Amino acid sequence: MSFILGNLGLIIPIAIVVIALVILVAIGYVKAPPNTAFIISGLRKKNRVLIGQSGIRIPFLERMDKLTLELIPIDVKTSSEVPTADYINVRADAAVNIKVDNETEGALEQAAVNFLNLDGGSIGRIAREVLEGNMREIIGQMTLEEMVGDRQKFADKVKENAAPDLAGMGLKIVAFNVQNFEDHNGVIENLGVDNVVRIQKKAAISRAESERDIAKAKSQAAKEANDAKVEAAEQIAEKNAQLERRQAALKKDVDTQKAQADAAQQIEAEKQRQLRDVAATNADIAKAEREADLKRKEIELREYELDALVRKQADADKYAAEKKAEADLIRRQKDAEAKAYEIEQQAKAQKAKADADKYAAEKEAEADLIRRQKDAEAKAYEIEQEARAAKAKADADRYAAEQKAAMLKMREFTIHFPLYAHPDKVFIGLTGGAQLLPPTPWKDDRPIVVYGTSIQQGGCASRPGISGNQQ
Repeated sequence: MSFILGNLGLIIPIAIVVIALVILVAIGYVKAPPNTAFIISGLRKKNRVLIGQSGIRIPFLERMDKLTLELIPIDVKTSSEVPTADYINVRADAAVNIKVDNETEGALEQAAVNFLNLDGGSIGRIAREVLEGNMREIIGQMTLEEMVGDRQKFADKVKENAAPDLAGMGLKIVAFNVQNFEDHNGVIENLGVDNVVRIQKKAAISRAESERDIAKAKSQAAKEANDAKVEAAEQIAEKNAQLERRQAALKKDVDTQKAQADAAQQIEAEKQRQLRDVAATNADIAKAEREADLKRKEIELREYELDALVRKQADADKYAAEKKAEADLIRRQKDAEAKAYEIEQQAKAQKAKADADKYAAEKEAEADLIRRQKDAEAKAYEIEQEARAAKAKADADRYAAEQKAAMLKMREFTIHFPLYAHPDKVFIGLTGGAQLLPPTPWKDDRPIVVYGTSIQQGGCASRPGISGNQQ
């Protein structure tokens, strides 16, 4: 405590200095927002610039000024009409956004020289005059059709032309959008009408061509469908005919084979029966021979006992038995041959019947094939007539579409009026759906000078169309 009291004379000045420094720092402390540049000048040769940063300004020795970095919107309009390259007076309106260029080296210092402590409206008014002058210059370099047809090209040219002037002020163009072009002569409107007519004409022609293509496609599809139908019917008829011929041939072969098998079976059965009859006959003959041998033996045994009459009687009996056996064998052979002949005749009759049935089946198949061919030809003729009718309808539709397209085609007419007799009224007849539009401008609007007499002029012509300069 005694130390503080003893050095109070030294502590007080130090405290005063410290407090003064704190006050100076508090007063000189500044912090710049991102959309404003703080420019501190005074002690240094080069100014300090603060953008979105903080710093210290020494009071009384340095000063701080502000320069806005915000986007400045400007509505740039030509104050009066400006002639284009094709001598058409127009007005232009554009929406432009500019700002102070803080990116290019030296641009911010140049802007500080020109616009320090000015608000955005003041900067915009100065830049508007520069932009309007450059926009007038570009209007004079381009035709109206170029400007209206390609606004971006116009905007790029204005930006390119105005960029050096604005850069000299420390400004730059951020956006340039053309809003509108106006003229009091209706040229822009006429350009639009001409484009509308051209588009309508192209649309009408495209629609007519599309309808024609659709009609052609439908006719072609109908023709192909009819052709496919006829071809399918012909193939079905041909396949059915082939199937029927094959079935008839198979049936004929089956019937023939069956008849041959039946005949062969009957012949074989008859042969077997004949063999049995022959065997039975042979057995009877053998039996008769054995009986005859037995009788001979008996006769031999009794010949000693029998007299001549007995032996003769035995011989007679033996001869009679042999003759009877031979007669019975011949009769049996004759019966077998007659039976075989009868069976053979029956087989021939069955074969003849089978051949007759085969021939009738073939004739019936041929007649059915001819009938089916006639039906197919009639069906093909009917389909052909339908195809012709469809084609005729398609041709009629195409002709109607072409006539409709011809009616929709734009045509230009020239009306000649009398030289001295002024008409009171003019009537122009239009078909339904037609439009009356302005004519196409002349390719060359320069006048044509015709030398001649009053006759050539048309002064004596009773009708304007027969004057010399109208022929």
